[in-house]
Amino acid sequence: MQKKSAFIAILGRANVGKSSLLNSIIGQKVAIVSDKPQTTRTRIMGVLNKGADQYVFIDTPGFHKSKNLLDDKMNKAISGGISDVDVAVLVVDAAPEFKFDPDNLPKAELVLLENIKSHNTECILVINKIDLLEQKDKLFEIISAYTNRFDFKAVVPLSAKYGDGTDILIKEISEFLKDSPHYFSDDDFTDQPDKVFVSELIREKLLMLLSKEVPHGIAVDIERFFETDNRDGEPIINIDAVIICERDSHKGIIIGKGGSMLKRVGTLARRDIEKFFGTKVALKLWVKVKEDWRNREGIIRSLGLDSLS
Repeated sequence: MQKKSAFIAILGRANVGKSSLLNSIIGQKVAIVSDKPQTTRTRIMGVLNKGADQYVFIDTPGFHKSKNLLDDKMNKAISGGISDVDVAVLVVDAAPEFKFDPDNLPKAELVLLENIKSHNTECILVINKIDLLEQKDKLFEIISAYTNRFDFKAVVPLSAKYGDGTDILIKEISEFLKDSPHYFSDDDFTDQPDKVFVSELIREKLLMLLSKEVPHGIAVDIERFFETDNRDGEPIINIDAVIICERDSHKGIIIGKGGSMLKRVGTLARRDIEKFFGTKVALKLWVKVKEDWRNREGIIRSLGLDSLS
């Protein structure tokens, strides 16, 4: 059977559910998810193999107004995600808290559509969170507002949270498969190294537990990652991770009274890491302050975030 493949960029503004959609399609977590904007910082590839067909999805950061050097790099990653793909998927939000105005679409989405046009990239429109749309007739209004601005190859309403409609999306994307060798082995599901995925799982717990003003100034650096045997001769993965923040006041919040917050983060992260690797994990966390690190090229590079641009 002739092998086929397709590269698909998942685009959208912050918090529309791009990472949730990727996880739903792949069938397991490859990208962290939270209700905080700008959760995804890098281009993440998720790989779906269906027989002789291989779909390589590229989850990009949410497009947003730049406030620092890291934001600049994140927005550049979006443009890079559009280049050299077979089709783009623009994800928009049908949730009721998104106050939809058909005459004034979000500026971030208009910028993305112009970017897609400039690259002459085919695009499928995904309207996510339809499970939260109480007035279903509003769906037609949303569809019309977007299709009047761009000639989408298909429109797919779905719920990434429940997986409803993802099979329809895959069917639409299959039209863009090309005769090609597979770029990943059949048992691969992401391009992320283990250390990067672990750091992201820890950051996900920080995003989940901390107040809004703290998480965006946080990064996680894995200093040691190695496997040994415990006293019973069972394998155990040892992880030393440093949580980087921008202010001393944030450090205190991350640690919590008597270390309570740091302990909660460690417990939740360790459970997910153990589930992912299928083995016991010894996780140690520290917190360091590096003021204004998101504007410091050297620190961004040391964290592996320089590849964004």
